[in-house]
Amino acid sequence: MNHRIAYLWLGMLLVSPALLADPAAGSGPSASNASGVTLERIMSNPDWIGNPPEQAYWGYDSRHIYYWQKRTDSTLRDLYAVNVTTDVVHKVADNELGRVSAPGDAYNTEHTLRVFVRDNNVFVRALSSGVLRQLTRDTTPKTDPSFMADGVHVQWHQGHDIYLYDLRSGLLSLVADVRLEDDPARTKPPQNYLQAEQPRLFDFLSKQQADNNATLQQQAAQTSSDTTRVPVPWYLGDKFSIAHSSLSPDGHWLVLVTEPKDYDKGAPGIMPEWITASGYVEMLKRHTYVGLNPPAPQSVLLLDLNTHVSYPLDLSQLPGIKDDPLAELRKSAVEWDVQHGMERKTAEESVLAPAIRPVSVWGLAWSDNGKQLALEFRANDNKDRWIATLDFGKQTLVTQNQLTDPAWINWDFHEFGWLHDNHTLWYLSEASGYSQLYVKDVRAQAARQLARGSFEISDPLLTHDDRYFYAVANQQAPGIYEIYRIDIHKGVMQAVTHLGGVNGPQPSALEEGGMSYALSPDETKLLVYHSTTLRPPEVYVVEARPAGKAKRITHTVTSAFTTIHWVKPQIVQVPSTHVRQSLYARLYVPQDYTERKSWPAVVFIHGAGYLQDAHQGWSFYFREMMFSTFLTQHGYLVLDMDYRGSKGYGRGWRTAIYRNMGHPEVQDIEDGTRWLENDWHVDARRLGVWGGSYGGFMTYMMMFRRPQLFAAGAALRPVGDWADYNDFYTGNILNRPSVDPKAYYDSSPINYAGQLQNHLLILQGMQDDNVFFLDTVHMVQKLIELRNPNFDVMFYPTEHHDFKAPSSWLDEYRRIWRLFNTYVNPLAPAPVK
Repeated sequence: MNHRIAYLWLGMLLVSPALLADPAAGSGPSASNASGVTLERIMSNPDWIGNPPEQAYWGYDSRHIYYWQKRTDSTLRDLYAVNVTTDVVHKVADNELGRVSAPGDAYNTEHTLRVFVRDNNVFVRALSSGVLRQLTRDTTPKTDPSFMADGVHVQWHQGHDIYLYDLRSGLLSLVADVRLEDDPARTKPPQNYLQAEQPRLFDFLSKQQADNNATLQQQAAQTSSDTTRVPVPWYLGDKFSIAHSSLSPDGHWLVLVTEPKDYDKGAPGIMPEWITASGYVEMLKRHTYVGLNPPAPQSVLLLDLNTHVSYPLDLSQLPGIKDDPLAELRKSAVEWDVQHGMERKTAEESVLAPAIRPVSVWGLAWSDNGKQLALEFRANDNKDRWIATLDFGKQTLVTQNQLTDPAWINWDFHEFGWLHDNHTLWYLSEASGYSQLYVKDVRAQAARQLARGSFEISDPLLTHDDRYFYAVANQQAPGIYEIYRIDIHKGVMQAVTHLGGVNGPQPSALEEGGMSYALSPDETKLLVYHSTTLRPPEVYVVEARPAGKAKRITHTVTSAFTTIHWVKPQIVQVPSTHVRQSLYARLYVPQDYTERKSWPAVVFIHGAGYLQDAHQGWSFYFREMMFSTFLTQHGYLVLDMDYRGSKGYGRGWRTAIYRNMGHPEVQDIEDGTRWLENDWHVDARRLGVWGGSYGGFMTYMMMFRRPQLFAAGAALRPVGDWADYNDFYTGNILNRPSVDPKAYYDSSPINYAGQLQNHLLILQGMQDDNVFFLDTVHMVQKLIELRNPNFDVMFYPTEHHDFKAPSSWLDEYRRIWRLFNTYVNPLAPAPVK
């Protein structure tokens, strides 16, 4: 109880009394206006905008589209069906759910049957007749259903076990009985003299051992000769765990991806939960800090189901896997650690390079006939990616493509697979500097790039006849994403959609649920999510041909939203003083803008780092978009920039922040403010900045490293010390602290906190399991020790990284609004009461 009181007392001390006051009172403009854009409206439950269609999919007949939609003021969702010919929308009743089409894109070779999982059970649908056949009825979770190459068997996963169903006989069988234990028939050697003596001394023990062995041998013989039994178990020992399993479509091979069972995953971060049903503070375990749990080294075990022989794959065959791309950094790390008090021997041991670099298996793909297997390996130091095929006769890997990046291999653009010809691979690669699509006949030496240019290709879909890929690309402009058809043989790339905005995967899908695009089962139409800067995603049907005719299918946006005159952001190019490439940005301008006076402005910094916000679709930051309109109606310009490190601009832009986070971005945002001053008559004395997550981190960096640039800044859920963050994200960009401590020092705002001069507002959810609340506690303590009075803090006891409660959103943005009108634009008119 004393700890609880102490924490609450600390929180009260850190919150400014001014910010605890009624935000509607005091100086500054009103939080409302005649257009109806109020903070209360913007930050309320987003259902008022309209709940978009989620997880849309094609029906088996290619004539219907289904989607889920959230109910207003509820967490429940309903399924809707749309006839794409008549546009009739039908809400599917609960008693109809078991009869309507379900999502799934696994077909037999002839493309006449579709297999899918619904409610943990497996079904097969005939596409021509619509006849539905249920294969299972139980509660065990099932995943990854697919047809075998013979077309009469279906396989699926139950955990790491794989089951096979015979469509002719209805027989369900376990493919392989894999046991992670030692073979009981194998006599363990004695561990000491005492154990060795016992069977020699006592006939009872020697006879008991002989009887046990005979019983096990008889059981093995009966199992191997009787086809009605489950196959002979595979005893693989107890030294590893299974991360993934995969059965070849011809039923010959089982592939197991394994990890060491005793791998140290590191101590998880402890996060207090403050508001609980018990009334006591409860402790939760969340992600481990970077460097304390790098990915477990993975291996691949190949099981021959015909001969009952296993083959561990030799990963040392991958080219460059014995090299150390971090060798020079390891040397520097030793000197750094010694300078900071670590003994040299300990420092040297902490950064020893492995003889063979550990890897993770990021994917595997079988050819349709099951005769070819491709695996994608990613080095755990993040510098290499290999796509390799397997020579089953020699049980060796054959590297088909190696991608090396001195910074880090992108965690996007790693899709790969096979054409239906069973000998041609396809894959995405940033080898050209942009994500592009390649095909490679494994019988040949060279790969073939299907399209070229300074644009990104993603989300490829292959047609059944191997003639075309459909893919998403921003060929027209970095912020416009259309669907294209790519001729596999000619390499010709033609636009299918001409809708503008963003088509296909939606940035807002991070919050709203799966939103992408899909080819109809008959491959004549595309289901496409389409959005613009001022309209949330809706579903369209587009003819699957160049310049295909498009028709809108859903209409989910409310009139309450569409009748408001939102300020449409201009997509602008800001000149850079540091790189040749311009900086794309969204610019929000007041309707009464004139060059005859100067204006205040604020910069919004998007989160995630590797995210694009200056696109022409609906933003993940839709509340911030609405807040930007609110700001323009009160006389502010708003600039939202895709700084270096953002997504959509190629590999060079992405990796510009390698080992140096918060430095190129500071330069870019400073360029943005100078451009506002020179081209838009913005007053350099009236500049503010705000952002969340990575944007909060960057707000720290702007306020600390350019202390006189912004009059005030609001840092939401900010990272203050990258050593407190998780391994996957930070280990890619900054390597790991033991290898590259200087990168962490240079990139962490807490090391620059002493330079803060103007006013900083820190806002943090106490239940944040992404950027731990502890990180903000550290920053606050640092500022207290620095005796800096220029900051205020507000904590939200029940909120996570993404706020949920409208009351929290409103409180947060009231404080931001007050911050700007107190420190950025103090000459604004008094509020209307």
